[in-house]
Amino acid sequence: MNAAFIMLFGAAWLVFAYFWYGGKINKHVVRPNNDAPTPSNALNDGRDYVPTKTGVLFGHHFSSIAGAGPIIGPILAFALFGWLPALIWILVGTVFMGAVHDYTSLMASVRSKGVSIVEIAEKSVSRTARNIFAIFVWVALVLVQAVFGDLTAKTFAEKPEIVLPTLGLVAIALFFGYFVFRRNFNTIAGTVIALAGLGALIYFGNRFPIAASYEFWLIFVFIYAFIAATLPVWTLLQPRDYLSNFLLIGGVGFGFLGLMLLQPEINAPAFISFNSKSGPLFPILFITVACGAVSGFHSLVSSGTSSKQLRTEADGKKIGYGAMLTEGGLALLVIMIISSVLSWDGSAIGGVTGVGFHELLGQSANIVFGTALGQVLVPLGIPLAIGTAFGVLMLNAFILTTLDTTVRLNRYIVQETLGVSKGGIFKNPYITAGTSVILAYTLCLGNGYQALWPVFGASNQLIAALALFVATAYWFGHKGNKWYTLIPGVFMLIVTEAALIYQLGWLYVPKGEWLLSVVSVVLMILGFVVAYEVYRKTSGVPSDAGPAEAGI
Repeated sequence: MNAAFIMLFGAAWLVFAYFWYGGKINKHVVRPNNDAPTPSNALNDGRDYVPTKTGVLFGHHFSSIAGAGPIIGPILAFALFGWLPALIWILVGTVFMGAVHDYTSLMASVRSKGVSIVEIAEKSVSRTARNIFAIFVWVALVLVQAVFGDLTAKTFAEKPEIVLPTLGLVAIALFFGYFVFRRNFNTIAGTVIALAGLGALIYFGNRFPIAASYEFWLIFVFIYAFIAATLPVWTLLQPRDYLSNFLLIGGVGFGFLGLMLLQPEINAPAFISFNSKSGPLFPILFITVACGAVSGFHSLVSSGTSSKQLRTEADGKKIGYGAMLTEGGLALLVIMIISSVLSWDGSAIGGVTGVGFHELLGQSANIVFGTALGQVLVPLGIPLAIGTAFGVLMLNAFILTTLDTTVRLNRYIVQETLGVSKGGIFKNPYITAGTSVILAYTLCLGNGYQALWPVFGASNQLIAALALFVATAYWFGHKGNKWYTLIPGVFMLIVTEAALIYQLGWLYVPKGEWLLSVVSVVLMILGFVVAYEVYRKTSGVPSDAGPAEAGI
């Protein structure tokens, strides 16, 4: 079967869904009011609340939600179940669950002075729901910081040629932010200059690799994350993510074009088996492919950083719904290239050896993606080695982006939960960000995060279910149609609870993994408690609040 044809069909479906189903969410749930002041305008503080151009905000939002998820998740699902189950879940989940989840979380926050979905849980559901959600999310974000910090440090140590372009992008972003956002330098001209500089850094990075130990890079990465999370958003976060977005969009665009020119045939099985070494297709597929279909982490970005930068409510659909569909397109591209330009049985493809999927996966999922992308870029005149390095750089840039975004999100959650009402040290951004970074670094020292990481897939999807439930309660309370968020919320709760039950009964308890067993039981209980709180809130008659209040 032709991979280019499937890619073309999938891309057309995602574009159609933006106007069709995104329009339904606009009409029946969000009902944007472009005349209403958004938090970025009404509460502009020059640090966190900053009205931002649509293209720049899209870059930040897309870079933050994408990370490694839409690349690594589909690769693992493909290895377990074949390309067809992953493809169907991506195309269905992205449109009816993931994009709805992101957009409704974003706009609920915009209508609530830019507070996080955690804080909205108290206003729309109950204090109990808020407290459970806050603790759960904070712990999950610290775990993500530990994993991504470890992954970034390892990649720097193993691939010294990407250090210069990765860190050089940070320096370029600082100059871009100052001249474009503070000195009103032309955005297009600034973008061209910045991207040219990045291209030069990629070239010089290959010629002058910067080698250092894993331990050095681990400390460096967390110091960077702390600084980045406490700076005003216009200084580094906005320009860095805006420029990083060109890496990702460029990778997707060139990958798509290369696939169209190459016209490769899929050589991997569409379906392998219902059972796998990680468990049955239901529910394991749905916690393996999160980013690229639906991911709870996205609600934290949508309601954490992006809602504080949205310039007008009309931009909400482009950022919340559109960015998620774009991420679905990336996940789709990943499935198509690894199933066609890499060899399932390990044989040579087009005279090229060393492109066996299983052999590459034995090294890392990063290498799988980099090699596959390099293969499809060859028809565009890009040497395989350069294309492969570009793929690894692209992935690492977004891991670093997600790392400092999670530190900033944890800072917001602590400040909202403890700082606003109680004052003191909990309002201090340096204390809240520093605590988060130190804990994540400590988890990395003895690989302590690995003890909890196996349960992260389920916990991330539980966040998605809870965010959809909170969005349901919020929009129901303002006379929005609750079914658009409630149905996917119920589905994700069922999937997550089923995954936790399977992992508990068939993996953790039989192996004596008691810490994971306890965590799984706690997560199951928390999910049902919040679901019950939402049920109590939405089972009666909607309040007399009228249409959702616009802006502030």
